Amino acid sequence: MAKNSSDMWVFVVSDGTGDTVIAAVRAAMIQFREEWKLRVFREARTVSEVRRVLDEAEKVNALIVFSLVEGEIVEFLLHDAEHRGLTVVDLLGPLIMKVAQRLHVEPRHQPGLLHGFSDDYFDRVEAVEFAVRHDDGANLATLHEADIVLTGVSRTSKTPLSIYLAQRGYKTGNVPLVPGMDAPKELLELNPRRVFGLTVDPGTLLSVRTARLRSIKASSSTTYTDPDEVMLELARARKLCRTKGWLIIDVSGRAVEENASRLIEAYELFIEGQSE
Repeated sequence: MAKNSSDMWVFVVSDGTGDTVIAAVRAAMIQFREEWKLRVFREARTVSEVRRVLDEAEKVNALIVFSLVEGEIVEFLLHDAEHRGLTVVDLLGPLIMKVAQRLHVEPRHQPGLLHGFSDDYFDRVEAVEFAVRHDDGANLATLHEADIVLTGVSRTSKTPLSIYLAQRGYKTGNVPLVPGMDAPKELLELNPRRVFGLTVDPGTLLSVRTARLRSIKASSSTTYTDPDEVMLELARARKLCRTKGWLIIDVSGRAVEENASRLIEAYELFIEGQSE
């Protein structure tokens, strides 16, 4: 059936997430002023699923752009689309075949490889979940399962660093050092090479804490932002770190990524030492 350009549909069919095809289609369609509509069919891995896509495409005379690698599915799509008079574009097939010819090897024809879930992916997901559960001194009973534990006074970037490290695959917990309270025994009993004390220059800490109080509309008349109390709080935290043998990381004026790199380097040296 004839359709106006303003009614043009592009159907993306993929045996994975479809992200690669979507990006390619958008890059191509930006060259045209005409309006168009996109519909995505992800994880299409059976003949019946592809047939349903073709049924929908036939209703609107859609252009079909696909990234399917399983031979039987591709053959069915091409044959049935031709029978229905539909236009199809095989985005990856020709490239895969050229690479196979160049390397003299047979491609795997395995769906979803580009966005497959590796062990590393699941390790990172687990690490992020761990960091969320062990943020700000929570769930101390399982803190010993952490690869890295961060500690320090309030507003020394413990949470941002924990989440960043977790995204790199390190199970990270963080425990605040609270004025007037002893550090939790669960923290004190950890291997000192796994614990890192975060500190920051007093001026920066005062600015951050003042901004925090302002954001929650709390009174600024508090020991939380008293310069003398802040200096004393930082000094006590440094003393505890030195006593326990925890490496002190000064986060002043450094990005999260930079501080994380220093932590990871120290932690990996510890792990290497254990394996010797």
